[in-house]
Amino acid sequence: MAYIKELEQFEGKEVELKGWNAQKRDSKGLVFMTLRDGTGFVQCVINLDTVGSDQFEAAKRLPQESSLSLTGNVVKDERQVGGYELQVTSLKVISEAEENFPISPKEHGVDFLMDNRHLWLRSKRQWAIMRVRNEIIFAIHCFFQQKGFVQMDAPILTGNACEGTSTLFETEFYEEPAYLSQSGQLYGEAMAMAQGLIYTFGPTFRAEKSKTRRHLSEFWMIEPEMAFYDLKMDMDVIEEFVRSVVTTVLEKCKSELAIIERDTTYLEKVRLPFIRMKYEDAVSIIKGEKEVNGKTTLQMLEEEIAQLKAEKEQVQKEVDGREAKINSGELKKGEVNFNRSKVDQLKNQLKDIEEKEQNIPAWLNSARNFKRGDDFGGSDETVLTKMFGQPVMVYNWPQEVKAFYMKEDEHDKGYAKGVDLLAPEGYGEVVGGGERETDIERLKHKIVEHDLPMQAFEWYLDLRRFGNVPHSGFGLGLERLVAWICGLQHIRETIPFPRSYGRLLP
Repeated sequence: MAYIKELEQFEGKEVELKGWNAQKRDSKGLVFMTLRDGTGFVQCVINLDTVGSDQFEAAKRLPQESSLSLTGNVVKDERQVGGYELQVTSLKVISEAEENFPISPKEHGVDFLMDNRHLWLRSKRQWAIMRVRNEIIFAIHCFFQQKGFVQMDAPILTGNACEGTSTLFETEFYEEPAYLSQSGQLYGEAMAMAQGLIYTFGPTFRAEKSKTRRHLSEFWMIEPEMAFYDLKMDMDVIEEFVRSVVTTVLEKCKSELAIIERDTTYLEKVRLPFIRMKYEDAVSIIKGEKEVNGKTTLQMLEEEIAQLKAEKEQVQKEVDGREAKINSGELKKGEVNFNRSKVDQLKNQLKDIEEKEQNIPAWLNSARNFKRGDDFGGSDETVLTKMFGQPVMVYNWPQEVKAFYMKEDEHDKGYAKGVDLLAPEGYGEVVGGGERETDIERLKHKIVEHDLPMQAFEWYLDLRRFGNVPHSGFGLGLERLVAWICGLQHIRETIPFPRSYGRLLP
């Protein structure tokens, strides 16, 4: 038995493939079946004259998602997905599926697709996204392992909050209250004091009643922690890390990125040095007080409105022209189908343009009215990264908007030595980190200020009592990184079975 991903090795040879009927069409004496086996997709041509009437009729009536074994010759064909085709010599049905597989090529609503997530995962687009996710995970481990980091695991059940209790899922642990972890960072600090360089990679939970495209209630976090590292060293690691992962995916997932039609223009820019700026400079740019390349954010957004309007008119003109051809009655059936498909694509493009048009006034309003000292919202992050078209690192934030464990800048009082990495194209914060506070008295004050139980943090304070050293770290949300790299509109497609507000099944 061979796998579809290996077909290059078997050109001109006979192989056996086992998989599922992903799609099928037939004509006189021929069945064209797209077989998927988990490693890829391949067109299989079943000829009546070759396989005989019994096997041909079995293939012809076989419902979508039936499982089967196909034997045939591997033929190179650049027009096909994967560049190869299987000329079938025999087939054997393993399991015949029921008729009317729920996920069809037609448009489905979001709720329907999410209710059928267990089946939606089989579609070509979702398959490709999960393969990219897998490559990202492997690249993350490779980066840290090659740098001498030790992977360690933080507990999922904790007795205290990392950043406050407002977004914690509470449960019971042997008749005592416990919480699902919202971050492994505090434990990561303890482990770094033992191993020097560590990273954790595990599930985290946030009980936010939010249904935005950026939020999940259960997600995976990568959290390195590094002894003897200051903020600058931390930012250097973040930049090297993100560059390494993204470039690895660009090199190893070309076919998957092509399937999901990802424009990689902005991803390629990770090869350039990342933009770094202090919070105050970022605010000045967002508010339109400071120019970037001779232009302010307000001017940039006004220009974008004009560009979108022109683009919308052009696309609508093409839709009208193609629909007129379809309605004329002069086209052949194949030409009609082609134009209808093209019209559907263009109408989706119009929806995207209209959504962008609706967003820009909100972005303009947010930019004009942003108050210094506030945290960035999604609009602010989008506007800032639009000015550069590449990852932007914002550091030295007002202490009030950062966690209690962030170290105050000795030379810039009132500002925490934290950093956020903002991805371009509206994907916002994908990394948050910084240098940790080493002054035990300041930490005690912050714990009280954040209304956290001191007793629950005594073990954390021990890290300052015994072997206290400068140290830094960061957290990266895996699903946000997958969304950015794949160019996804919603984070629900980044994880096999998403858990978010109102969604616990399947």
